[in-house]
Amino acid sequence: MTPLPPQDAQDLAAFLRAHPRLFVLTGAGCSTASGIPDYRDADGQWKRPQPVTFQAFMGEEATRKRYWARSMIGWRVMGHAQPGAAHWALAALEAMGRVELLLTQNVDGLHEAAGSMRTIDLHGRIDTVRCMHCEARMPRAKLQQRLLQANPDWAALHAQAAPDGDADLDGLDFSGFAVPACPVCGQGPLKPDVVFFGEAVPADRVAAARAALQRASAVLVAGSSLMVYSGFRFVQAAAGAGLPIAAVNQGRTRADALFTLKVSADVGGTLAAAVALLH
Repeated sequence: MTPLPPQDAQDLAAFLRAHPRLFVLTGAGCSTASGIPDYRDADGQWKRPQPVTFQAFMGEEATRKRYWARSMIGWRVMGHAQPGAAHWALAALEAMGRVELLLTQNVDGLHEAAGSMRTIDLHGRIDTVRCMHCEARMPRAKLQQRLLQANPDWAALHAQAAPDGDADLDGLDFSGFAVPACPVCGQGPLKPDVVFFGEAVPADRVAAARAALQRASAVLVAGSSLMVYSGFRFVQAAAGAGLPIAAVNQGRTRADALFTLKVSADVGGTLAAAVALLH
């Protein structure tokens, strides 16, 4: 006989079966199996120094040099990351017609790579680069080629991968690192097309997500501690509207008191087992 899946997966499957129009909110825990580190520990605390702020990036050339040097090394992981079990399971859930919207706090594009189409990238996409002067956009992979060509001595360096395409490249003099100008206007600065800390999420994304939440019958949180308000506010709004909320996350979240169901287990394995039970 085929063994029964874990009770957690059965409980989650029952929740999914009972609520067929899901607003799904995902976080970094969905992508750790793809080799992309997350920011927080099981208590929701920072594992590492906080990411660069928008104000520092825009205001200091030295900060931009340090950012792009680390990004050039970190892109080796981020640029080749593939979807994991959580991404495939949520794409399968959408294919069943059970997802009203998948709102991801991640910037890696892996939900789309797995086949999810009803998605909003709340914090943007790191595979796109934006010129802050002329608003031109270009693929991050093309900028990688220019960074490597301009900094051949740095290209041989190796460092541990860090969240969102960063790398732990410290203790170096970044002043000599060359950041290419915008190929369209010749100026810049060039910035990943993502929402940095201290930067506002575009209002149209928030409005579209709120509209989808109003159409949903329940909320599923996958792999997020919800410590960042930009994502937490949607769970707050759902609770205020009386929607049932389920979460799959290893460790504490900011919204533990609001959940109808909380599964503290591996995100990818649990989602895959629960979705399989819906067939």
